[in-house]
Amino acid sequence: MAILEFFGQFLTLNELAVLAMFLTFIFLLFRGIPVAFALVGVSLIYVLIAEIFLDPYRSLFRDIIEFDRTGISYQRLSALSGRLFGNIVKNPVLVALPMFIFMGLMLDQSGVAQRMMESMQRLFRGLRGGLSLTVLLIGIILAASTGVIGASVTLLGVMALPAMMAQNYSKPIATGTIASAGTLGILIPPSIMLVIMSDQLAISLGDLFMGALFPGLILGALYIAFIVIFGLLSPNSMPAPPQTEHVGSDAIKEVALAVVPPMFLILLVLGSIFAGIATPTEASGLGALGATALALLNRRLDYKVLEEVSRSTMNTTGYIVGIFLAANFFAFILRRYGGDEIVENLVLSAFDDPYMTVVFILFIVFLLGFLLDWIEITIIIMPLMLPIIQGLGLEVPGFDQVRDPAVVWFAILVAVTLQTSFLTPPVGFALFYLKGVCPPGVNLGHIYKGIIPFVLLQLLGLFIVFEFPALTTWLPSVAYGN
Repeated sequence: MAILEFFGQFLTLNELAVLAMFLTFIFLLFRGIPVAFALVGVSLIYVLIAEIFLDPYRSLFRDIIEFDRTGISYQRLSALSGRLFGNIVKNPVLVALPMFIFMGLMLDQSGVAQRMMESMQRLFRGLRGGLSLTVLLIGIILAASTGVIGASVTLLGVMALPAMMAQNYSKPIATGTIASAGTLGILIPPSIMLVIMSDQLAISLGDLFMGALFPGLILGALYIAFIVIFGLLSPNSMPAPPQTEHVGSDAIKEVALAVVPPMFLILLVLGSIFAGIATPTEASGLGALGATALALLNRRLDYKVLEEVSRSTMNTTGYIVGIFLAANFFAFILRRYGGDEIVENLVLSAFDDPYMTVVFILFIVFLLGFLLDWIEITIIIMPLMLPIIQGLGLEVPGFDQVRDPAVVWFAILVAVTLQTSFLTPPVGFALFYLKGVCPPGVNLGHIYKGIIPFVLLQLLGLFIVFEFPALTTWLPSVAYGN
C-alpha cells in the first residue's frame, strides 16, 4: 500500500493500470508470445484484477490513491462478445481483406511479378541505376497489388537482390532501395491497412484510397529522383553493365505485355471504386477474379497454385482477424479503465496549438511502430485518437464533398508515419523482413546504412502531406465525394 500511496502523488490508480497494461503487453511480446495471445492474456489478467481486487475494494483504494471503478462485469463482457461477432466479423467492409490478399498472392504465385521484374530489367539494363529503378517501379506496382509489407519486401528481395549483387551494386543502396520500395504497400491503395482504418475511424474507404494515392505517388517519385541523382553523383555504387545489347522493339513489347495487364487490373479495381460503379468490397472481388484470369492467361494456373494461394489467403486473413478480435477486446478493457480519457488528456495537455498536437500524436505512433505491428496500432490507438482529432478544429479543406476531411488527412499522415517507422533502424520491421532473404555477404549494417537516405525522403514526404492537406482530400472530393 505504501507503493500505491507513493505513486498516488503523481498518478491515479486508473492511470497506473493503463500504463501497466501496455507494459505487460510489450513484455509478453518480447518474451515471444504471439500477439493475439498476448492481447487476450493481458486483457483477461486485468479483467480479473478489476473484478477481484479493484472494484470490490474501491473504497479502500480511494483512501490511498485516486481511483474510479472500472465497471467491468460479466454482462458487459457478454455484450462485447455479441458486438465482436455481430458487428465486426460480419462487417461487409472487412470482406475486402481476404479478396485483396488473394489478389496479391495470386499475382505473385502466378509469376506475373517475376515476369514484370525480368522484362523491366532487360529494358533498363543499360542504364546506370537501371536495376534500382526497376525495383522501385515494381515496388509501386506491387504496392497497389498486395498491400502487405512483408510480402512486397520479401518478394523484391528474392527477385532483385541477387541480380543487383551480380552487377556489383553497393550493398547499402541495393538493400535500401528494396526495403523502401516494399513499404509502399501500406500506403498505395488498395492497402489492407486503409481497409481496417476505414472501419476503425468510420470514414469512407473510397475517400481513404483516393486520399492515399497522391502521397504514395509523391513518395515513389522522391525515391526515383534520388536514385537518378545518386547514380550521377556516385556511379560506382550503381554501375551499368560494361556491354549491353540494343534495346529494341522486342524488349519494349515484352515490358508492355508484362506490365500492362496487372496495371490494367489495378486501374480497373481502383477505377470502379473511384467512379462509384462498385463498392470497395465488390471491387476486391473483381481484383481477385482478375488476378486469377491473369494467372490463367500466363498458363500458371493449376490446382497446386490455387490451393497454395487459397491456403495462404486463409492463413493471412485468419492471422489479421485474430489480432483484430484480440485487439478490440484489449481496447475495450483499456477503455473500462479510463484509457481513452487518460490518453486524450495526455495528448491535449502537451500543446496548445492543434497542429503541434497532431505532430505529437504522429510522434507517438512513430515510436509505437518500433514495438507493434500496424494492425494493433490501427485497432487500439486510432479509435483513441479519433475524438481528439475531431475536437481540434483542424482547417482541412473538404471542398464541400469529403465528410470528416481532417480525419482522412490524419489517417494518411499515420500511414506515412508508420511507413517511416517500419524503415527506421534499429527495429524497423521491413529491415528484418529483408534480412531474412539476404545472401550471407549482406548484413544488418549494410541495410541500416542504405535505408538512411530513404528515411529522410519519407520524412520529406510526410512534411509535404502535413503542409498541404489538400493532397489527401482534393481527389476524393472530385471523384468520390460524400
